[in-house]
Amino acid sequence: MRWRAGAVVRSIPAAALLLAAGLALAAAQPARAQPATATGEPVDVALVLAIDVSRSMSREELAIQRRGYAEAIASREVLRAISQGPHGRIGIAIFEWAGDFHGREVVSWTIIESEADAQGVAARLLEQESIAERRTSISGALMRGMAMLQAVPYSAERLVIDVSGDGPNNQGPPVTELRDAAVSRGITINGLPMMTTDGFAHIFGIPDLDEYYRRCVIGGPGAFVVPVNGWDQFPEAVRRKLVLEIGGLAPPDDPLRDPWLDLWQHPLQDARPPVVPAQFAAPAPYDCLIGEKIWQNRRNLFDDGYR
Repeated sequence: MRWRAGAVVRSIPAAALLLAAGLALAAAQPARAQPATATGEPVDVALVLAIDVSRSMSREELAIQRRGYAEAIASREVLRAISQGPHGRIGIAIFEWAGDFHGREVVSWTIIESEADAQGVAARLLEQESIAERRTSISGALMRGMAMLQAVPYSAERLVIDVSGDGPNNQGPPVTELRDAAVSRGITINGLPMMTTDGFAHIFGIPDLDEYYRRCVIGGPGAFVVPVNGWDQFPEAVRRKLVLEIGGLAPPDDPLRDPWLDLWQHPLQDARPPVVPAQFAAPAPYDCLIGEKIWQNRRNLFDDGYR
């Protein structure tokens, strides 16, 4: 089999998150790629986009994020990836996250199978501005993403959480616990680590955030990260990442080569952010609690718990 891959703003109730986490962290269950409750229209992938809005990013950077996701979703490349799937449609939901107390749903579950659908989702993203919140809980974002996938109203071939962020987990449960819980339920987690050092990102950030995401955050079949080393790379990085996720494509051996190049005759562009596939065997131990340790050492720099 070839894998291809309501506009109301609201937060998922805390009870729903706790229920999802409890289900995920309970006794081991057989991995499955389909919530038992989903009986609706078939889609090639149910994709949750989890977007970091922690206070380490400026208002301008938050706006770049919004525009980048909107442009990518409505792009020719993403629409073509959707059209080439067995069902020719995907289910998508988008929320913003910071600490585990904050989760703002921007786009509720929506089907994209046409340019008009994609333009509609892009328009919703551009309707409002992102609001920065304190702390960075990747584990909270994964918990929320799992809850959304548990409630997906479609019959999905694959379940994917796409999480972006500019720093390591520093609040909530250890990120590896939620990663493992998600993977055990048949969910793939991909990462978009933003390797930016401007503003306050350097205070609670780490220089090898891409490695942190690879070792501690992503997981599941075909999981990968697309590092972003500068904000000018962001729109292209999101577009490439969505095409890989929607098409269910394995990251290429050459990280600078477009995996859809041969299919679409799309000219290779320079300076594209690389795609780094997950490694099944880590070459050396890695501290996945580095974010929590940095927070403990530097938290007195800000009285309000800045990140």
